[in-house]
Amino acid sequence: MTIELGISTFGETTPLEKTGKAINHDERIRNLLEEIILADKVGIDAFAIGEHHRKDFAVSAPEIVLAMGAARTKQIHLSSATTNLPTINPIRVYEQYATIDAIAPGRVEIMAGRGSFTEAFDLFGYDLDNYDALFKEKLEMLLKINNNEILDWSKGNFTPAVDHIGIYPRAKKPLPISLATGGNINSTIRAAELGLPIVYAIIGGKITDFKPLIQLYRVVAEKTDHNLGKMPVAAHSWGWLSDDNEKAIKEYFYPTKLLVDTISKERPQWNGMTYDQYLESIGSDGVIFVGDAETVANKIIKMMETLGLKRFYLHLPIASMPHEDTMEAIEIYGKEVVPRVKDYFKNKSKLNDFSIKWKER
Repeated sequence: MTIELGISTFGETTPLEKTGKAINHDERIRNLLEEIILADKVGIDAFAIGEHHRKDFAVSAPEIVLAMGAARTKQIHLSSATTNLPTINPIRVYEQYATIDAIAPGRVEIMAGRGSFTEAFDLFGYDLDNYDALFKEKLEMLLKINNNEILDWSKGNFTPAVDHIGIYPRAKKPLPISLATGGNINSTIRAAELGLPIVYAIIGGKITDFKPLIQLYRVVAEKTDHNLGKMPVAAHSWGWLSDDNEKAIKEYFYPTKLLVDTISKERPQWNGMTYDQYLESIGSDGVIFVGDAETVANKIIKMMETLGLKRFYLHLPIASMPHEDTMEAIEIYGKEVVPRVKDYFKNKSKLNDFSIKWKER
């Protein structure tokens, strides 16, 4: 399996450091389309867009933005990050992404998740107490739709019965579906038992903290007779790039602290971010990727090797940054970071192949 390097985003609309004002939602969405087009042009493998229903994120309907991107790109893979299944109809999810697949055949993926924020439960009339049960039932329904043109579905606790009805349009083959998690053990086991690729949101702590979870994923997958070769493990982590290492570090502190401090007000288990904590997070063992091309590439290699990852999404940016700076960071990532990382693993693979052949002589 080849290495895949992508970008993820939520279409952030937080205040900019220089102006103290947030970008308008409509402007951020237009900027986001330009970012997708550039990512495709500079050779980035994937672009993933998350779903949120709050003022500080512009994207509530990632499938629409992805469809616009699909029509304007040639090779980049396009994914949600995530589609929040508990508060959406699985039939509509399949129909939407199958429609995008018609525009960009073989380039579309559904990254299913439970959602890191909970505002959609009240917004769409769901009980937060059913957070996990909703996801489990709707994921099962989505997987069945993906593999069956004609749907037979018994009435569930949260979904109505469907009696032998076709779901259209159909993708030419089942759409890739992965499961995203922030590190929940039950989500890890569920993905492994279902044979689904998994994407970990690794945004805090140290790189090695996720190693036991990923090992659990692989053990469960093997015990349930799934092919790990078709189940790439991925990570999504925050990051920022500049042509100057110190400049990148200085630029990224404000938006990172802004986001962490905002979330800390909503979640008691989070604390505000100090500058020392920020430096630790962007250090060699931390999980935020900030710096010049060489620094970020080396750290991505370290994470991918340590955790056995086949896919990596750099979340760029995590809070609002000037559009022109974001475009520059995407260009550095595509033209310098992606080739460095791929060349490293390509050369490593050749060396391993040579060693195996030498031992067989």
